[in-house]
Amino acid sequence: MLTGPVGCGKTSRMRLLKFLEPYQKPYSVIPSRNIVFGFNHIGFKVIEDYGNGHYFCFDDLGVEPTGRHYGKDCNVMGEILISRYELFVNRQIKTHCTTNLNAKELEESYDKRVRSRIRQMFNLVAFEKDSKDKRK
Repeated sequence: MLTGPVGCGKTSRMRLLKFLEPYQKPYSVIPSRNIVFGFNHIGFKVIEDYGNGHYFCFDDLGVEPTGRHYGKDCNVMGEILISRYELFVNRQIKTHCTTNLNAKELEESYDKRVRSRIRQMFNLVAFEKDSKDKRK
């Protein structure tokens, strides 16, 4: 979980989040690919909607497709993470993410600029490759 790249089921994530952020408002867990699908349909307002001060956990970060709205391609989650970084620095608004990707793969999905912000924003909670699947 980003709070660190890992893969685990929604139920497990929510149980873990309450210990990481016990006094925060509840997080909405939203699949990253659904956010991109929303961008494809609605456009740049989706980036504004998720780049705000609400509490989010973006699920499966890094495997979502590239967004495309009226022929304009956009790395939607990369843009949202940059917006969330500004909230983190200025207002201590936290964001959680889950991913099965490692640091190198995240940098390939986004770029060095976004990866640098990911390093500052998130704590890593990693599981060994041979650990039991947390979704079961």
